[in-house]
Amino acid sequence: MGADAVTERSAGAILEVDPASPSGCSVEIRRDERGWSVAIVDRLGSDADVRACRDETEAWGYASTVRQHAAWLSPERFRGYYGLKPEA
Repeated sequence: MGADAVTERSAGAILEVDPASPSGCSVEIRRDERGWSVAIVDRLGSDADVRACRDETEAWGYASTVRQHAAWLSPERFRGYYGLKPEA
């Protein structure tokens, strides 16, 4: 299996945060014509934040960090740390 096969399988991955997590967000790794990005997706399925990444490795590393923060931090601290709007 070549590098392209791994990349194709990785793009569009969704890293769900533990349902018991207070943040209620999920993290999506995306690849499109502009390159790699990571999105923090709110409870309603909207992008709360999207960060461009230089490559797949950076995308996976950043997504993993966000996922851990979503599980560990209070909702207020998580939203403040990532500059997200307060939930309605």
